[in-house]
Amino acid sequence: MNPSLSRLQPYPFERLRKLFAGAQPPSDLAHISMSIGEPRHTPPQFVLDALTANLNTLSSYPATLGLPQFRSAVAGWLTRRFSLPQNAVNPETMVLPVNGTREALFAFAQAITDRAKDPLIVMPNPFYQIYEGAALLAGAEPWFMGSDRSNEYLPDLDGVPAEVWQRCQLLFLCSPGNPTGAVASVAYLRRALELADKYDFVVASDECYSEIYADEAYPPPGLLQAALAAGHSGFERCVVFHSLSKRSSVPGLRSGFVAGDPAILKPFLLYRTYHGCAMPLHTQLASIPAWNDDAHVVANRELYRQKFAQVLPILRDVLDVAAPEASFYLWPRVEDDERFARELFERKHVTVLPGSYIARESAHGNPGRGRVRISLVANVPECVEAAQRIRDYLTER
Repeated sequence: MNPSLSRLQPYPFERLRKLFAGAQPPSDLAHISMSIGEPRHTPPQFVLDALTANLNTLSSYPATLGLPQFRSAVAGWLTRRFSLPQNAVNPETMVLPVNGTREALFAFAQAITDRAKDPLIVMPNPFYQIYEGAALLAGAEPWFMGSDRSNEYLPDLDGVPAEVWQRCQLLFLCSPGNPTGAVASVAYLRRALELADKYDFVVASDECYSEIYADEAYPPPGLLQAALAAGHSGFERCVVFHSLSKRSSVPGLRSGFVAGDPAILKPFLLYRTYHGCAMPLHTQLASIPAWNDDAHVVANRELYRQKFAQVLPILRDVLDVAAPEASFYLWPRVEDDERFARELFERKHVTVLPGSYIARESAHGNPGRGRVRISLVANVPECVEAAQRIRDYLTER
């Protein structure tokens, strides 16, 4: 067996199940799950219709490169969404379909890492645990950049020692951030590219929350925007990861894409051809109208705004909590994150995730300890009910 498997830490939700072992929540209260970032809004009907209308394609193997019309729809969306020049994204060489960002983030680290060079993969802390597992199984060491209130919850790029950047082969960024919702500016992303140019590494920007934000006038910028602003006309050293899971509330569709530097995507395509991860044709054909339509995404954002507007007034008097710049998470401070999560489940039948489960110990401690991640993914009434139960729990305690 791969010896690196022994270095993988239990997934957060496995740890949560163990934390809840023996707990007996009140049977008269329906369970409300706010621990996992799984959107539960009604999927767009036109996506479901396109999916079922194309089930006849199950008789054909899909190509790893994907359908030309899928890649064109993605290139068009990137151009519209991030105000890129026309033809800046070549759908023939700069876009690949992937089965959700989770699969692609993991695979990308395997393809990009040169094990012979004592590699490091640098990533945020707290983080999406796939980054760490991908690094370990690629034969690299993860190196964690702390992000907390002191640096506005953005990983401190300039706090990374030069000797770390010298060994770095891949930098994972996540903007808007999971779990903090912090948004990296174009200036921040350009700084990451300056470091990539200086020390010869690739920047992988996980942008799966980019379409869940508070102000229609200020959508979060992306790495491709920053690349062009920095003179990287071919998106050199840049790869972005996007998904329909959050944008269109279809997490089960497992539909996303990677886009960026064609010199990187060409060998990544070769890797994926052997990896056997081509997106099914009916999934691609259902995804095309989703990427071509922006109206349903505006409506989706409005539902999240309603949740924040109704939940925050309920919680503010009992929790140190604020609305994020983007994403659908709350990241409040609590005394003991594990105790809070277990007691809330046991007394109020609401599930939240201890922050320490999605962060790692560093020289400055675990930045997730003493926080919990609350996912506002349920419908508006359920989110309001959960907030009231959280308030009651804290008041009673």
